[in-house]
Amino acid sequence: MSLTCYRIHAFTLDPFGGNPACVIPMTRWPDDAWMLKMAQEMAVAETAFIVPTPDDPEAEFHLRWFTPDIEMDLCGHATLASAHTVLHHITPNAEAVRFNSASGILTVRKTDDGRLEMDLPSRPPEPAKLPEPIANALNHAPTAVLKARDYVLVYPDQATVDAITIDRAEFDQIHLGHGGVIVTAPGDDVDFVSRFFTPQATILEDPVTGSAHCSLVPYWNTQTGQTAFWAEQRSARRGQLHCALDGDRVKVRGHALTFSVATLA
Repeated sequence: MSLTCYRIHAFTLDPFGGNPACVIPMTRWPDDAWMLKMAQEMAVAETAFIVPTPDDPEAEFHLRWFTPDIEMDLCGHATLASAHTVLHHITPNAEAVRFNSASGILTVRKTDDGRLEMDLPSRPPEPAKLPEPIANALNHAPTAVLKARDYVLVYPDQATVDAITIDRAEFDQIHLGHGGVIVTAPGDDVDFVSRFFTPQATILEDPVTGSAHCSLVPYWNTQTGQTAFWAEQRSARRGQLHCALDGDRVKVRGHALTFSVATLA
C-alpha cells in the first residue's frame, strides 16, 4: 500500500531548526514490529502514526509514537507535528484535533499567533538521588536532582547547561525505559533553558522535547511562582516553547513547519 510521510519540524520556523518528526497517517494499525522498523528507517527522534477514529475521523485520531529504539508513552514534539499534519494538510479548516494516546486524550488547537497549543499532563518531579552512571557521565555536577518520568538536574546558569557533555560509556550503563535526563537552568533571555539526553538510545540528545516540559513547568513554578514561561531547549538545532501550568495540565505552545512530504511506495 502507498503511504504519505510528512516530515515536520516542531518548535521552530527555521527549516534547519527545531525537532524533526515523521508523521504517517494510516487507515488501520499495522503490527508493532513494522512501526518500529519504519521509525528506524525514518532515522529521526520520533515517528508518529495516526489512525482516525470511526466516530469523528476528521477531528479525532489514535496516536502512537516510536523512536528508533522503543515505543514511547508520550512525545510532545511528535504530537505537535501530528497536529500540524492534521490541521494543515488533512483537515486545514479545523481549529483543533484530539488524539487518543497512551497518555490519555491530548488536545491541540490553533492559536491566534500562528502557533499550536498542546494540552499535556503535568508530571511534577520529586527530589531524588542521582544514579551513579548518570553522575559519572556528567562533566558538571547539578545543584539539585529531581525525578518524575525523567530525571531533572538543575544547574545555576545557562552557560553551564550549554557546556554539559556526556560520557556515553558511563551514561549507557543505565536504562531508564521511557525516561531520560533533563538538564535545566534559568535562561539569559528566557525564563528557563534545558537539554535532554537519553541513555542507550540511538539519538543521545533530543533536539526539542515537549514532554520534558511536563516536569520542567511545575518545577520552575515552585521556584518562581510563575505559571507561564518562555523556554528554550539549547540543543544544536534549538527550539522555543511557550508553556503554562493549568492545574494538573501543562499547555505547551510552539510553531511547526512542513519540511517535506514523501510517498512511501
